Amino acid sequence: MMGVGDAIRLRQAGLRVTAARLAILQTVRNGDHLDVETIHRGVCDRVGQVSLQAVYDSLNALQRGGLLRRIEPAGSPTRYEARVGDNHHHLVCRECGRVTDVDCAVGHAPCLEPVSNAGFLVDEADVIYWGICPGCRSVTAEVAGPV
Repeated sequence: MMGVGDAIRLRQAGLRVTAARLAILQTVRNGDHLDVETIHRGVCDRVGQVSLQAVYDSLNALQRGGLLRRIEPAGSPTRYEARVGDNHHHLVCRECGRVTDVDCAVGHAPCLEPVSNAGFLVDEADVIYWGICPGCRSVTAEVAGPV
């Protein structure tokens, strides 16, 4: 069931309330750093046929409105999440592409203040930690066998 809260949040962001936007918010909230194709399938399952372009357009509007966050790990498809406004960071598995949230590394937002800001007023840090997730590490250990 789509929440009344989402409709209110859309209006507060200056966006029209549509079934597709409500379905996108619900799909992203119920998922885990979903790519656009997965979001599109989830929206179609919820509300019927919606064009991929309409999903892209809505995702961009929802991101600009501060309701979703877009992350773009190098070599991986763009992903979206509903956790916004807390300046958290991400862990990305080099093997399977799994993305996991990790809280800010140090201090107050924007976290990890640069040594020199070159005159910029820094308001956000976007840190991605790369490594191998526990699932892929256990598969690698099984394939390698005992040492």
